[in-house]
Amino acid sequence: MSQYTISQRKLLGIAGLGWMFDAMDVGMLSFIIAALQKEWGLTAQQMGWIGSMNSIGMAVGALVFGLLADKIGRKQVFILTLLLFSLGSGLSALTTTLAAFLVLRFIVGMGLGGELPVASTLVSESVAASERGKVVVLLESFWALGWLLSALISYFIIPSYGWKLALLLSAIPALYALYLRLNLPDSPRFTKPKAESNILANVIKVWSSAYRRETIMLWVLWFAVVFSYYGMFLWLPSVMVIKGFSLIQSFQYVLIMTLAQLPGYFSAAWLIERLGRKFVLIVYLMGTAVSAYFFGNAESHAFLMLFGILLSFFNLGAWGALYAYTPEQYPTSIRGTGAGMAASFGRVGGILGPLLVGYLVAQKVGVTTIFTIFCISIFIGVLAVWILGKETKQQELA
Repeated sequence: MSQYTISQRKLLGIAGLGWMFDAMDVGMLSFIIAALQKEWGLTAQQMGWIGSMNSIGMAVGALVFGLLADKIGRKQVFILTLLLFSLGSGLSALTTTLAAFLVLRFIVGMGLGGELPVASTLVSESVAASERGKVVVLLESFWALGWLLSALISYFIIPSYGWKLALLLSAIPALYALYLRLNLPDSPRFTKPKAESNILANVIKVWSSAYRRETIMLWVLWFAVVFSYYGMFLWLPSVMVIKGFSLIQSFQYVLIMTLAQLPGYFSAAWLIERLGRKFVLIVYLMGTAVSAYFFGNAESHAFLMLFGILLSFFNLGAWGALYAYTPEQYPTSIRGTGAGMAASFGRVGGILGPLLVGYLVAQKVGVTTIFTIFCISIFIGVLAVWILGKETKQQELA
């Protein structure tokens, strides 16, 4: 990263740490769901609702804070969302009932859902076109670091000290948000909107004939990716238990699979400026779909590990490309709105994915069938990019 200016490196570090804290919270949720199932005696449907309530909050947060980012600025929204999810996560540790836990997961989700598209918009607007895709994918790579942190906390803390301490540790980013306020400049492209520009006008513009093709492509792509990701990854520890592993063993295996996310990101970052956004998205999504199918069919420990690692590698590389590609579809005046609306629609998939798995498991539907559904979903996302997507490699932002 020596080619970056100091300000770009600092921006990537500051935004990336916020991203990492988000990932830590989401990553721990999959382990906490597995722990709560044992402590509270949750049914498969109730476990599904925890993940889905998080995604309902993310859908609302992505929409609300995406709209706000075009109105009050990227920086203010970034700080607000970071505080919201940190404090909500810490308060979750104090709950004793599923209902209270679900309410706080909604609040946490709002912060998470708003922060991610706004942070990627802020970074993409602050970096030269020749390096924009690479830097945004590197921003996304902090997600893997957060998942690794969550896996380590979950492996060492939850079995010995319980899930409440793990959640308290995730509240630490609230303090970091105060530091961000002093050190983070707003996007150089963001200017106060003109009086005649309002939120409704921005929403209408996103769906105008000039951007309708891009909007449809993004909405289908986001739905397919988020539906499959949250359906598969929130259930990974539980799926390992279903396949006969102990809770401790499942944590170990998921930790190893999570390590594969980093080369997934770095390879996508290397390829995205050389071969383009469409190439990376299509190849990495196809790799995700094939890996998901074989992971669902795996019977031996060796095959579970192999395809679990490949699933992590390809899926998270695709996520990096998705966050690089999304802000590039719109001009500055509606970039936050367009990215936020696409992410919000995608989060509907994040609501349905974990719920679907919960109900299918309750109906004794096999893991093979469940992962085949996600495989098909990802292929639909591939078709959307292939048919409707336009290459944006090294194009200057409007």
